Amino acid sequence: MEEKIDIIIPTFKPQQEFADLLEALENQTVRPNKIIVMNTEEKYFERLKYGRKRIRKYPNVEVHHLSSREFDHGNTRNQGVKKSNTPYFVCMTQDAIPEDALLLEKLLEPLLSGEAAVSYARQLPKPGCSPVECFIKGFNYPETSCLKGQEDMEELGIKTFFCSNACAAYDRGVFDELGGFIRHTIFNEDMIYAAGVIKSGRKIAYAAQAQVLHSHNYSWLENFHRNFDLGVSQADHPEVFKGIRSETEGVKMIRQMTGYLKETGNGRLILPMLWGSGWKFLGYRLGKLHTWLPKSFVKRCSMNRKYWQ
Repeated sequence: MEEKIDIIIPTFKPQQEFADLLEALENQTVRPNKIIVMNTEEKYFERLKYGRKRIRKYPNVEVHHLSSREFDHGNTRNQGVKKSNTPYFVCMTQDAIPEDALLLEKLLEPLLSGEAAVSYARQLPKPGCSPVECFIKGFNYPETSCLKGQEDMEELGIKTFFCSNACAAYDRGVFDELGGFIRHTIFNEDMIYAAGVIKSGRKIAYAAQAQVLHSHNYSWLENFHRNFDLGVSQADHPEVFKGIRSETEGVKMIRQMTGYLKETGNGRLILPMLWGSGWKFLGYRLGKLHTWLPKSFVKRCSMNRKYWQ
């Protein structure tokens, strides 16, 4: 595969996983042209034992620092893309680790064939992942690849736009044509962009053979905050999300997860799962109603409190 690609990775207080990610990217069958790191707060990056000296090991890595006040989910990635000059690029997060050397090759295939304008990888649970999170990963990232377009809206609803930039590849020409990621958003910049792709008549590819290890054992409170921000993003962008069902997908997942926990001998986790799901739903509904709530309360509910400054 001759096409050159760049990788854009926003970082904040990167840990050892980030070094593992760089090493894995260097050993891909499709080697990145550049790895563009958009790091928030230089002091945290330089404290790491694999900071500046370790980065010199990878001559194709370039690091750009910004302050926490400058960081924005969409615009920071846009700035990274502007530093790239390849026809395709991949967005990743600092804790998404390639499962094998074929990640970039498989991720690019739907773009090179012209089938899709963006493709996203399958996310697998990391060792130590909770049974609940393992099920959620399998629910959102099944074993079978697919293409999604406008014709799938009625059947898939909001999942038509699902496209996580924890690991996703983009056609640069389409990206520029559609204006890139939204400049200022609390969350969900990847799905908002994906919605633009679908509405432009193009397709999104889910590349199940492109795999990364990426999971979190969030507490019920962390999930409350995340889902509050999810609700805010949907309320703030009715041009994308209005009239598209999403809650029914959550109900379907809970029903299937209950059966999964019983079948795998983890029935004791059903009540905690329902408790956590209730907090997720509460956070989501409050986020959708955030314009009606006191700003001080909204800040306490949000995971991204700097957004409200």
